[in-house]
Amino acid sequence: MKVADVVPEFADAFSFDEFNQMQQEAAPGILQTESNVVVAAPTASGKTALAELAICRALRHNGTALFIAPLRALTNEKESEWDRFESLGYSVYVVTGERELNTRRAERADILVMTPEKTDSATRKHDSARYSFITDIDCCVIDEVHLLDSDRRGGVLEVTVSRLRRLCDPRIVALSATMSNVDDVAGWLDASSETTFQFGEDYRPVELHTGIQLYTHGDNTFADKYRRLYRALDCAEEHLRDGGQALVFVSSRQDAVRAAGKARDEIAQRDIPMGARGEYEFHTSAKELENDALSKAAPDGVGFHHAGLAKDDRDRVESWFKSGEIQLLFSTSTLAWGVNLPARCVVIRDTKYHDPLEGEVDISPLDVLQMLGRAGRPSYDDVGYGWVVCDRSEAEKYRRLLAEGKEIESRLAEDLDSHLNAEIAMGTIKDLDDVLTWLETTFYYRRAESNPDAYDFDTLKERMRSTLESLVNRGFVEMDDDLSVSGTTLGRLTSKYYLRLSTAERFDSLCDRGTLTATGILETVAGAGEFHAVSARQSESDAIDKVLSDASISTELEDGSKKVLAILYAGMNGATPADLRSDAWIIRQNARRLLSALREFLDSFAGPRAANLARRVAARVEHGVSRDAVALTAIDGIGATRANKLATGGLHSPADIIDAGVTELQRAGLAEGVAKQIVTNAREFPDIDVRWESLPDEITRGANEICEVTIRNVGGSGYVGIRITVNNIEMTATETYLDNTTTVPVGVFGADTERLKFTIEITFPAEPLHPVRAQRAVSVVDNE
Repeated sequence: MKVADVVPEFADAFSFDEFNQMQQEAAPGILQTESNVVVAAPTASGKTALAELAICRALRHNGTALFIAPLRALTNEKESEWDRFESLGYSVYVVTGERELNTRRAERADILVMTPEKTDSATRKHDSARYSFITDIDCCVIDEVHLLDSDRRGGVLEVTVSRLRRLCDPRIVALSATMSNVDDVAGWLDASSETTFQFGEDYRPVELHTGIQLYTHGDNTFADKYRRLYRALDCAEEHLRDGGQALVFVSSRQDAVRAAGKARDEIAQRDIPMGARGEYEFHTSAKELENDALSKAAPDGVGFHHAGLAKDDRDRVESWFKSGEIQLLFSTSTLAWGVNLPARCVVIRDTKYHDPLEGEVDISPLDVLQMLGRAGRPSYDDVGYGWVVCDRSEAEKYRRLLAEGKEIESRLAEDLDSHLNAEIAMGTIKDLDDVLTWLETTFYYRRAESNPDAYDFDTLKERMRSTLESLVNRGFVEMDDDLSVSGTTLGRLTSKYYLRLSTAERFDSLCDRGTLTATGILETVAGAGEFHAVSARQSESDAIDKVLSDASISTELEDGSKKVLAILYAGMNGATPADLRSDAWIIRQNARRLLSALREFLDSFAGPRAANLARRVAARVEHGVSRDAVALTAIDGIGATRANKLATGGLHSPADIIDAGVTELQRAGLAEGVAKQIVTNAREFPDIDVRWESLPDEITRGANEICEVTIRNVGGSGYVGIRITVNNIEMTATETYLDNTTTVPVGVFGADTERLKFTIEITFPAEPLHPVRAQRAVSVVDNE
């Protein structure tokens, strides 16, 4: 069955000429029907070609295809692979959180590639002009749909697909590794029996033998890793001696590097014949690698692969492994889901990994099966071998997994209230009937029908009602007497920023405080539920205490939350201690999202002054700059280093940059062209001058007079908050979009005091600019 005969106009989009047996059997259901399709097939059996066939059918009918990839790394890979479609005149556009969305490209794309999380975000914002393209999808291909059973991501995928079906009802083509309850997924997606395919292990291109290797863990984590490494090498040694290759999965990038280094020593001791040191060209290429550790290991036939490597290094490692120059490769789990690098022997050395936000976590059963599925090289091996190295206490768990596989369960119930709040906030659920209808569109409901005892099916609808009542009682949802529901501001902000409900309540509570400080903001974020599983290692305690002590911060936060607070404070000053750096990046990334959310909470519930403080705190956490330099980071072209340098020279705001001009910036070390552009960029921000002309110098006691203060803006326009106080008592507070000039009424009253001290404060809730303050005193005199 030749590709050119089946899809002649798309033959050049495929990397092979003939379909295999599995692809031949599934192709008619994909190409000749409009039905939804579910395909479960062993890893490495060729499911990607089925995705491409579904895309071809959509393109043939002038439709738009969406490919939902399980990992962000794979979206970029598809962008590279599918330049074959680009060469045929079709556009491929990857939408990720890493890139600024190009709305025009998204709207015009023939093939969109997104992760479940980004698709979730886009569908939540479908009624905005920016994300309206998501409602024009004609075919949605879900790669690795068995991720429904993923602890953290399964619920997101489930509600996203259900929402997408309600928004535009695209054709769904769901692809999965082998699963025992494929009919449940097919029933959820309304795939007919004719378009539901379950291919067994006999469709694997290479037979797979699996087993476990046991070890007994001790008190030393590093010693345990080496025990497991020796077990992994025991499994691989026979195949390495026989000219085969081994792929060993470890829990982290750092572990991949360390394991490769230790394995080189052990291979030398065992005298395993490996490596290509005698091959001059390969040896020369290895010296060109950017990563020194990899450069040293590769000539010995040992390599490592992870997402942190430079792309050229990754490409070379993959090429050398495919060609056999690297025989033993250590990798993180990303390789199992993406790059097609099979090996005769696959060993999972680590069944647990450290997540900075979750602590020690078991690798999911799905990941285990996905990794083992990489064993066996088509056209090279008749059989592949897969091993799991595990502690004796977990032996039965892994034996059962390898023997019986894994049924796909719904994870929706684990975060049901949050997902229901999101649907109500979007307006897709408008009353109690809609709540129950939505429930019936979920995989959760389908799986409960299939396994009623485990899911307590009889009480399902009552649990939904209780969940809705809880959202109403907690202030996330409003319900009218006619049982219609709508999201409150609290509920909508919670959904917009993907917050845990407990975190949203914590933010809401902060908004009610009378006095707000930077410390209070950071403590609120550090104590959020998103960080509850962060663990503080014993080796980190001194560094944590020193950071907080140096900042004179006393906190009631404990353990992991206290660690988060210390990392945020240290990061705010650009000086994270070495002992805290391993988790600092991911913690700061998550904190930035939470700080953005908190800023909007404060703007909505506490006003622009509070929002501005949160924005400045967020900018300092993001850039690691001083308080004096933070406003400069708002200017395009000024990063952390440049901001701190300019602030040291006395420039603290966009207005200061404009006043200094190009010449002064050149004296500070900037090139002329850069200086000109920065001055131009600085003009985009408000430049405010306050004029008090109509206020008298004095007023008679008992008299009163209504005057005006003129706020003149000679810079860019912006949203501002204006607050006027007299003798520290607030008189008026307003918010406005300040374009050029505005006037604010001020009452001058001859009160029982000698002097009236008026202060006007202009704040910028959306920018990290310092407030602009101006003061004027009016004397109160007695009537002569």
